[in-house]
Amino acid sequence: MTFRPLLLAALLAPAAALAQTAAPPPAPQATPQVAEDPILARVDGSPVRLSDVMATAQDVLPPEMRTMPGPALMQMLPPEVARQLVDRAVTERVLTNAARSAGLDKDAEIQRRIRRAEEQELQQAYLSREVTPAVTDAALRARYDQEAGRRQGEEELQARHILVQSEAEAKAVITELAGGADFADVAKRRSRDPGAQNGGDLGFFKRGDMVPEFAEAAFALQPGQVTQAPVRSPFGWHVIKVEGRRSAPVPGFEESRSQLRQKMLEEQVQQVVARARDAAKIERLDQPAPSMLDGATPPGAATPAAPARPAAPQPQRR
Repeated sequence: MTFRPLLLAALLAPAAALAQTAAPPPAPQATPQVAEDPILARVDGSPVRLSDVMATAQDVLPPEMRTMPGPALMQMLPPEVARQLVDRAVTERVLTNAARSAGLDKDAEIQRRIRRAEEQELQQAYLSREVTPAVTDAALRARYDQEAGRRQGEEELQARHILVQSEAEAKAVITELAGGADFADVAKRRSRDPGAQNGGDLGFFKRGDMVPEFAEAAFALQPGQVTQAPVRSPFGWHVIKVEGRRSAPVPGFEESRSQLRQKMLEEQVQQVVARARDAAKIERLDQPAPSMLDGATPPGAATPAAPARPAAPQPQRR
């Protein structure tokens, strides 16, 4: 269990409305020179500086305030909010000192978790430094334009369906339709689907929007055709009629930006990881060498570990 949310609630309940209570940044005025990182408090003789306050306040500050210089931010905040931020940093320092006094910083499991957190921060910082400069708006636009020529809209169908509980019911529906009954009217009378009152109309959809059984049957039809056999899916038994086909409109740059950016970030991360692994000397000791697997080396004989290269990890997503 993590106590972080409980601690935040206890420390800064009144400051939760910081975004509403903080006034917009004032117009620049001539102010006296102040220290860039002054000491704002001491805990058992240990200084709590403005930078410490800013670090502990990042998760409660509105995004537009997080990059402001500390002195300017503290001057523009309401005095009560500024006092609470300092008090929060003081309380965190008190708890940290208490944990050290209790010897928790010497605990092997705590040390392991601290090392792991440090490693993860270093990994993310390295990836961010190497990857972010390559994924600019200009790079996104160039990639979109490069792919635009071969980008085609995915095929879509417009279809109706009638959903019933049993295969026998579905066959009866098919027989009724073959006798000239109107599909929409039959859907309104017999379909168990929530869209029955719309005549079973599903609008336009892509293959991946539907369960595989339904999609396979629907995309095998041409406009105007009805399935000649009931189609079973996890939802029941379907009778499907295709009304039309089209290619989905190709999304524009702004619509594609987010997905394209994620794709490029993943590609860049994989490249950075591959370069880092190529530059490292890696020895795998968790797998037997191939010679041991084919029986060429007697059991117990010393063999070099077989180098292996697993797939590059996926980046964190933010």
